[in-house]
Amino acid sequence: MTGTPSRPARQLFGRGSWPEVSRIGDILRTETVGGALLLGAAVLALVWANSPWSAAYQDLVALKVGPQVLHLDLSLAQWAADGLLAIFFFVAGLELKREFVAGDLRDPRRAVMPVAAAVGGMAAPALIYVAINAGAVGGALSGWAVPTATDIAFALAVLAVISTHLPSALRTFLLTLAVVDDLLAILIIAVFYTSSLHLLPLLAALVPLGLFAVLVQRRVRSPWLLLPLAALTWGLVHASGIHATVAGVLLGFMVPVLRRDHRSGPGLAEQFEHRWRPLSAGFAVPVFAFFAAGVSVAGAGGIGAALRDPVTIGIVTGLVVGKCVGVLGATWLVQRFTRASLGDGVSWWDVLGLSLLAGIGFTVSLLIGELAFGVGSTKDEHARLGILAGSVIAALLAMLVLRSRNRHYQRICAAEELDADADGVPDVYERDMEQR
Repeated sequence: MTGTPSRPARQLFGRGSWPEVSRIGDILRTETVGGALLLGAAVLALVWANSPWSAAYQDLVALKVGPQVLHLDLSLAQWAADGLLAIFFFVAGLELKREFVAGDLRDPRRAVMPVAAAVGGMAAPALIYVAINAGAVGGALSGWAVPTATDIAFALAVLAVISTHLPSALRTFLLTLAVVDDLLAILIIAVFYTSSLHLLPLLAALVPLGLFAVLVQRRVRSPWLLLPLAALTWGLVHASGIHATVAGVLLGFMVPVLRRDHRSGPGLAEQFEHRWRPLSAGFAVPVFAFFAAGVSVAGAGGIGAALRDPVTIGIVTGLVVGKCVGVLGATWLVQRFTRASLGDGVSWWDVLGLSLLAGIGFTVSLLIGELAFGVGSTKDEHARLGILAGSVIAALLAMLVLRSRNRHYQRICAAEELDADADGVPDVYERDMEQR
């Protein structure tokens, strides 16, 4: 009697489809370059803000431009946070829609792990921050969301320094986790950091947003039609009291996405993402980092005062410990309750390294810090120091773990190349490398 063939165990870090792997590879290359520019801009701002010419930096940050009659006479720092980051969130909106409509994550079985990891990676840092600040002298619970964000550009720049021998499934997991992380951060900003809501401008924003949606659904690409509608939507959302970057996400969600099985060429979302992602990663985010990362240690009351502040301690601990515990713990729970297995050759040490890498919080963390404490306040200065310190520590720890894993995969690659040369058949690892 022939037994029923057993169904193969599902793999958590299995290889994705070739179109998805190829698309994510293109994204990783753009974000890696953007991460290097982001790091350079942050270092420049930090050095300038602590140099003898720090007054010139502060004057530049506070310089106001824009029409006062429209209440848009904002400082350059505000334009960077409210305006340029709207481009970043527009690309995030496009990416979110693509992932869940046409990407591999449209399959709930594939989506459950990065979604759970992102939720765990946001909940644990928030709980740790609250535990440290609740009841502490000088504590501030309003900053609970600061250590919950992951900066994908910064994280990928660190990953690029480590090398390229890690399996592509791990890189895909990190990118997808960050995409879900962005969605949750957007919801947090919209719900918890909207101090006052004006319904009339918010309702008025639906008109240009609706017109934008109609045009893109008809595959209209003309910037002369779309950009004025996008700018008007942004301005009305800004006037409503909701952070203006939310407008970028809403506009991104309006762009149609083609499913693979109905594709006759690149969809409009792909074309927009290809056009705007380099501008976001190469200009918008680095400029924001330049204006947000320039914290003066002396101006923050000294490094000693900053390190004693529960806000700084909560952010550093949340990023370094909370992110790691949340991402690693959620991934383990998914594996435990679904009885799935890790992908071929993937170890829990790899997941630990990625969990530490997720603790690099920068762009969105800085934005939430400004919203929570107010630009220029002492708490905001301490929060920025905490974000910088926590991100650097998380990056160094991740590099220690992932460098050893990278050497492990290098040895596997060398051994399997010898086997492949001997029998003339490409091995599984080589095919994985070719996909990346």
